[in-house]
Amino acid sequence: MSDYDDLKAAVQADVAAAADADALERIRIAELGKKGRITGLVKGLGALDAEARRAAGAAINVLKEEVIAALEARKRDLADAALAARLAAERIDVTLPARPAPQGAIHPLSQTVDEVIAIFGEMGFAVAEGPDIETDWNNFTALNIPPEHPARQEMDTFYLPGERNGARMVLRTHTSPVQVRTMLATQPPIRIIAPGRTYRCDSDATHSPMFHQVEGLIVDETTHMGHLKGCLIGFLRAFFAIDDLPVRFRPSYFPFTEPSAEVDIGCSRQGGTLKIGHGADWLEILGCGMVNPKVLANCGIDPERYQGFAFGVGLERITMLKYGIPDLRTFYDSDLRWLRHYGFAALAVPSVVAGLGQ
Repeated sequence: MSDYDDLKAAVQADVAAAADADALERIRIAELGKKGRITGLVKGLGALDAEARRAAGAAINVLKEEVIAALEARKRDLADAALAARLAAERIDVTLPARPAPQGAIHPLSQTVDEVIAIFGEMGFAVAEGPDIETDWNNFTALNIPPEHPARQEMDTFYLPGERNGARMVLRTHTSPVQVRTMLATQPPIRIIAPGRTYRCDSDATHSPMFHQVEGLIVDETTHMGHLKGCLIGFLRAFFAIDDLPVRFRPSYFPFTEPSAEVDIGCSRQGGTLKIGHGADWLEILGCGMVNPKVLANCGIDPERYQGFAFGVGLERITMLKYGIPDLRTFYDSDLRWLRHYGFAALAVPSVVAGLGQ
């Protein structure tokens, strides 16, 4: 039995000296593997007589169990030591301030949309929306735009291949089809604005094939040109945050309004710099007019009973003017440096009461 005791002591000493899990595994294979020393003792029992085999077998089983127990204990000790070392190496000082996280910014165009909605919302306008792909009738015919009008040519408008219900489909060239859809689906009084994407074949520093507009529409029994002027003067002065901003209305022509007007705001170009406000110059900003009776009739509204006004303004244009952005193309470059410079904080929600973006 002393040989077994000596072997146990030797194995336990090796196990205690094992520095890592790999060394421990080598000891296990050397002692308990197919060719291990303890496995060899078990195989040698067959050469002993019955009495000696019984005694030797019991002693080998005890040896094997104690070696396995020693291996398991050492394995746990090594795991605990590794965990302690890792915890010591990866210790975190929870009293330190959090690492600064990158913050996003609201695109100035999105900010402008929110500002416009906030201003007209105070005037009682609701927001209406419609599809970007429109019928030729909604986009042109219902708005009294004749077949020979330049806007209906391939050089100006994106037409989609094929037809739907016998008519060509277009990417809407303005958000006026939203007005048409609203008048077809709703009886007056109507008071809406329609912000959204529009598409035209144009691209340079101040034009983009895709851009944004907001159009407004009021239809009721009493609205007149004076209401239109007051509405737009109030909007422009609120948007540019200039209480006495000069505004003038010039006679113009649009197929869908009669009478029609272009709206200019006062500005100064002294020193080659454009400045909105009082000055010797004027800057065209939007178009408007009283809704053409033919448009009302096309949309199922009695022009003898109802009248109203409509207007439209390019959102990129007023964004560039208000925030000093010189090139429209940078709106769509996906440049984070540009967005960090011109963008707005996520919680800077525009409000006429709390203030619009400055």
